[in-house]
Amino acid sequence: MMQNDDLTTDLELNESEMQLYSRQILLDGWDLEAQEKLKLANVLIVGCGGIGCTTAELLARAGVGKITLIDADTIEISNLQRQIAYTEQDIGFYKADILAKRLRNINPLIHVESLVEKLDEKNAQYLIAQQDLVLDGCDNFTTRYLVNQVCTQNNVALISASAIGFQGQLFMVAGQSACYECLFPKEQHNNESLRCADSGVLATTPNVMASLQAHHALLYLGLNTMALKQKLLLWDGLTMKQRILAFEKDQDCANCQASHTTNPI
Repeated sequence: MMQNDDLTTDLELNESEMQLYSRQILLDGWDLEAQEKLKLANVLIVGCGGIGCTTAELLARAGVGKITLIDADTIEISNLQRQIAYTEQDIGFYKADILAKRLRNINPLIHVESLVEKLDEKNAQYLIAQQDLVLDGCDNFTTRYLVNQVCTQNNVALISASAIGFQGQLFMVAGQSACYECLFPKEQHNNESLRCADSGVLATTPNVMASLQAHHALLYLGLNTMALKQKLLLWDGLTMKQRILAFEKDQDCANCQASHTTNPI
């Protein structure tokens, strides 16, 4: 849940932050309180690939106070085509560490933590329970379903983005809303071959989806706006068309039933 209702003097923006975020603060519909809420926010980014790189950088530039990055992979030459945080000199190093270093250089006024490990059943509960928002940009269904499960169990908001080929998807899970498994039943979407490494992806596709994910995250953290709650955004990079489809909670969803039992409202 958001923890930003009672702002204290110690957490008000200092002069450097006022200058850095001045263009946001000037924005009609965005004020000092919204910016201070960003400063107080804890965000976990799952996956430091094509989506995670751009999402993390945009949130760091915007002033999200604490960003935790988790990814066990090292940088390969094929990543450089779309993962904008990395260069040829970074090949062989851990993605989470290199991305964290970049974010700290971009904005030394925020706290960035990097975890070189997979998000799994051993660490998911601890990591997710302390967050205000989780941003999923991973490239495998096993992790995606686990993130969805633990977020719903702990009542932590989730914005999930995916990209493959020329197409992308984005949606939000919050509170007792329909979850990822309501939309994509586990037994119907367990093909791990549907990954960029196997199917290909245009350089721009994950970065478009990451920008949309970061934008939605800022709206939620600063203004408590949930434009895609129980809605699926579909983006087609060949036709440049975007659709938003509403979907309902699946009353037979095992994940929702389990989370309702452990975390009733």
